[in-house]
Amino acid sequence: MAKLRHIALSVQNLEAASRFYQEVFGLEKVGEETLESGSGVYLTDGVVNLALLKLKGTDFVGTHHFGFIVDDTDAMGERIKGAGGEFFFSMGQSGRSNAELKYKDPQGIVFDISETGWDGNTCI
Repeated sequence: MAKLRHIALSVQNLEAASRFYQEVFGLEKVGEETLESGSGVYLTDGVVNLALLKLKGTDFVGTHHFGFIVDDTDAMGERIKGAGGEFFFSMGQSGRSNAELKYKDPQGIVFDISETGWDGNTCI
């Protein structure tokens, strides 16, 4: 069974957004990174990982994508394709936290599947 465990928001100011979600909702900072595509701060409530992303080359602010923990990414990938979704790309090192396979649904909405989950997922 798939479980929703990851939501990514595109923000303009990582520090301000991180401070807001930590102060208001009591989320815990569990990681941060800088990649070629931009920077991210990762927060959690112990179940869901909230990724705050500052992406290079875009002014977009809002929900960027979401992710599900699944038992078997290969089997789920086949189900996704069978229902009209398509593989987009993979991120992270297989078998480690934050490793994900990105897909698009038939409307073009991006979502992730992962067997390992994201930083801060203690309730898989």
